[in-house]
Amino acid sequence: MPTVTLTEQNFDSVVTGNRIVLVDWWADWCGPCQHFAPIYESSSEQHSDIVYGKVDVEAQKSLTEAANVSQYPTLMAFREGVLVYSEAGVLPGDALEDLIQQVIWLDMDQVRRTMAEQAEAQRNGQEYQTPAPETVSAAPSVKAGLASATASYGWPGL
Repeated sequence: MPTVTLTEQNFDSVVTGNRIVLVDWWADWCGPCQHFAPIYESSSEQHSDIVYGKVDVEAQKSLTEAANVSQYPTLMAFREGVLVYSEAGVLPGDALEDLIQQVIWLDMDQVRRTMAEQAEAQRNGQEYQTPAPETVSAAPSVKAGLASATASYGWPGL
């Protein structure tokens, strides 16, 4: 499936209207972005059930700022409208595939419980530490789960 260009106008509807959405935040001048692009494209051809979006950070400055993205490339994964992964840097193909499997296998009921606990703690003026997500991989640097920075995002479900 070809990648989808994401803009301020369609970002929310794409993220909330699809079960799994991966978002690559990239810049034309960014060497690591150019290195990651063919890995991302290849993965998109293998997973027709996942929406692969791309945000050109130069063309979508307001969206990039709203998402608190400042390093490129940054990869985000959304499952059922919830941000479950957000990291800057180039992922090798096997790590990207591992991440995709983690996103597919996530227990979204547990993610929602964690979100509710986090919201309750915030309402009570307490600091909430998101528990470390369980992973299905030995790769410690790539973990899908409730992204720790969710409170700063304004998208639905977060």
